[in-house]
Amino acid sequence: MFRLVSFNLNGIRSAANKGMREWADGHGADCMGVQELKAQAGDMGPELREIAGMPGHFHHAEKKGYSGVGLYSRIEPSDVIVGLGAADNGEFDAEGRYVEMRFDKPGRKLSIISCYFPSGSSSEERQQAKFRFLDVIEPHLARLRGEREFILVGDVNIAHKEADLKNWKGNLKNSGFLPEERAWMTKLLAADGATRLVDVYRGLHPDTTDACYTWWSNRGQARAKNVGWRIDYHLATPALAETARAAAVYKDQWFSDHAPLTIDYDFNI
Repeated sequence: MFRLVSFNLNGIRSAANKGMREWADGHGADCMGVQELKAQAGDMGPELREIAGMPGHFHHAEKKGYSGVGLYSRIEPSDVIVGLGAADNGEFDAEGRYVEMRFDKPGRKLSIISCYFPSGSSSEERQQAKFRFLDVIEPHLARLRGEREFILVGDVNIAHKEADLKNWKGNLKNSGFLPEERAWMTKLLAADGATRLVDVYRGLHPDTTDACYTWWSNRGQARAKNVGWRIDYHLATPALAETARAAAVYKDQWFSDHAPLTIDYDFNI
């Protein structure tokens, strides 16, 4: 069994101060993708570079206190790809949004990716940047899909369907639930599309609503009232998605404005 976690930390140092490391010690993950580190390489002490016995690899943003992603793994990867490289237009690698671990063996190519999609909620300028990122990441994933099996975990900042957020009617014109964003997700997940990825959580829990949320605003008692959004995902190639056996959103403790999403897969790295 392979236990994989996706977790937007909203600041790794803040999450660690709230007990995230102790939780991870007892959670039994084989790999954990994290987003929104809000830390530079120099801010990452040994207690953050390795968590729960898993060494980490990171893509830090150039801007201090912003973005950043990481992957922790109990198994040593065969290669680590930091940033989108040639797939990027020079805009998003500076923001620290993509890290990929490869676990290749003879006859098998397999990757785990941690990715943090931009939010467009702060301004129209950032919404346009988000659309540009979607235009960059889709063909990249399509190319990857043609070469290897993979699971992308991360904060996608898009709630795909009405069941994925509490107040969907009131958010039809808001970033994260715009028709264009939702159509992009539909295309990404289309069985006959170039990417043909699977929303693993929805494969296991097609009908959940209130239980599926992974993010809550800090305003208006959203968490207490469970006015949430499902914006954190495992997106997998079909063969890997078929091995998913159980999914859970951990809400017993709060380390961030997001909750960690764990999925157990019936395969071995």
